[in-house]
Amino acid sequence: MDEQTARREIIKVGKLLYERSYVVSSDGNVSVRLDDGRVVATPTMTCKGRMTEDALAITDIEGRALSDRRASSELAMHLLIYRERPDVKAVCHAHPPHGTAFAVAGLAIDQPILSEVILTLGCVPLAGYGTPSTAELTDAMQPLVKHHNALLMANHGAVAYGADIWQAFDR
Repeated sequence: MDEQTARREIIKVGKLLYERSYVVSSDGNVSVRLDDGRVVATPTMTCKGRMTEDALAITDIEGRALSDRRASSELAMHLLIYRERPDVKAVCHAHPPHGTAFAVAGLAIDQPILSEVILTLGCVPLAGYGTPSTAELTDAMQPLVKHHNALLMANHGAVAYGADIWQAFDR
């Protein structure tokens, strides 16, 4: 995907996350890994429902800024997923109410409760607690990323990823 398309799609997904109340205020973050390896990411402290294309940040795969915009403080979780999963081109992190309820209750979504979840996602494990924006969080996620397409993060929310931004969002 080229940079301009990625910017447009991130804005669309951000608005949907906000409209569906999967994020509020400056919650959540979205990124796309471009074909050249750069990452377009939502900026820190910005409402996903009111972002503009020029507000998005660009980094390299190590998280070094390549633009004058500062990426989300949780970019490290996206970069971990990109490093662990070469097939992944987009990541969405949000706080959808039902998924977050499972995460706060300390429960994985690992039982065949709803067939659609099992068919589209399989098991959604619960990563142990890690303070947001710290290595503690990515360390808790790391063993699970290679084997799953979505994770719940204890007392935090959900992260899903896929071959493109729409697959990540849908998951």
